[in-house]
Amino acid sequence: MSEAPKGNAIVSQSGGPTGVINASLVGVIEAAQKSEKIEKIYGAVHAVEGIVKNEFVDLTEIDYNTLDIVASSPSSALGSSRDKPDEEYCKEILEICKKRNAAYFYYIGGNDSANTCKIINEQAEAAGYNMRAFHVPKTIDNDLRTTDHCPGYGTAAKFVSCALMGDDLDNRALPGVKIDVIMGRDAGWLTAATTLGQRRDDDGPHLVYVPERPVSIEKMVEDIKGVYNKLGRCVVAVSEGIKDTDGTTWAKKLAENAEVDSHGNVQLSGTGALADFLAGKIKAGTGIKRVRADTFGYLQRSFAGLQSSTDVAEARETGRKAVEFSMEYPSGSAIMKRTGNGENYGVKFERTELSNVAEFTKDLPDEYINADGNGVTPAFKEYASPLCGELPKTGYLGNNPKV
Repeated sequence: MSEAPKGNAIVSQSGGPTGVINASLVGVIEAAQKSEKIEKIYGAVHAVEGIVKNEFVDLTEIDYNTLDIVASSPSSALGSSRDKPDEEYCKEILEICKKRNAAYFYYIGGNDSANTCKIINEQAEAAGYNMRAFHVPKTIDNDLRTTDHCPGYGTAAKFVSCALMGDDLDNRALPGVKIDVIMGRDAGWLTAATTLGQRRDDDGPHLVYVPERPVSIEKMVEDIKGVYNKLGRCVVAVSEGIKDTDGTTWAKKLAENAEVDSHGNVQLSGTGALADFLAGKIKAGTGIKRVRADTFGYLQRSFAGLQSSTDVAEARETGRKAVEFSMEYPSGSAIMKRTGNGENYGVKFERTELSNVAEFTKDLPDEYINADGNGVTPAFKEYASPLCGELPKTGYLGNNPKV
């Protein structure tokens, strides 16, 4: 293992913001400020897009009080970008890194960000330039491979849990069918988390649909009828990426002129098309008059004042560990491994190869989805509850014995 080089560091944030991505940024800055190997710390404004435009801020002397406020703030304090760099794009990034005498490159993001780190690291090696590229995981989707869970997921899980707790109480007051569309293009981790606030036997969401289990409209209608006939109401959580039985997402079928992002993905969030479609189909198929639907959209990513304490602490430590690992290894990603559950919940941090994280995603496992494909198992709640943290208690009197 070669000795860690001496030079400057570049740090940036990529992709969709989260409630704790700034905590990871602060963790990187804190550890870099203490490092004897790092001289200047440059923050790239708007990620790789800002790097190639040479748009940086100096974070070397930023004070602790400011960092603490930033760590508790949602969204991306340095801005973000949806650019997905190819080989040529990464060459431009590497040239800017050379001009900035960057010996360390820290990129906070999802699997595409890990792949960007991988390409830049390979190019630096090929050019004989001594720079260490490290990925700092983040995503509310919780779909990165190798790590037990992703910074950002616990806070988003807390948001959707609280939202569904409130929506369920609303639905009790004025019964009917309520459909909530939750982020999750390829994996159902966040939609599954809507169940974490369930305390009473009849608490919603009563049905949960995730991309891992294709479902027909006919099956959904029958499921909702069953719950409604039993409880007189029904709350449904649906992933934006749910698929029809032919494997095509319902959102894609609805989008005749689908908006596509820079990664080639059909735009799913931010439009109410899927929610409106499902509400119409359910109303027509069940004959229930009061059917309502909401699309949570981007509220799930940067809602202020609702951080999971576990999530923010782990996100900050992930940033610190990325810097620590970069002093020992030429590249990698800082990941978490679970060491216990329940009251004994804990994690340890490890470094893994960038290729173990880059590009691919992790589905919600079979053991976390019920046999009917419309709910979660106790095993999922055991997994996710420590990440979300404590939730509010709620009361309802309408279930008391009638007199």
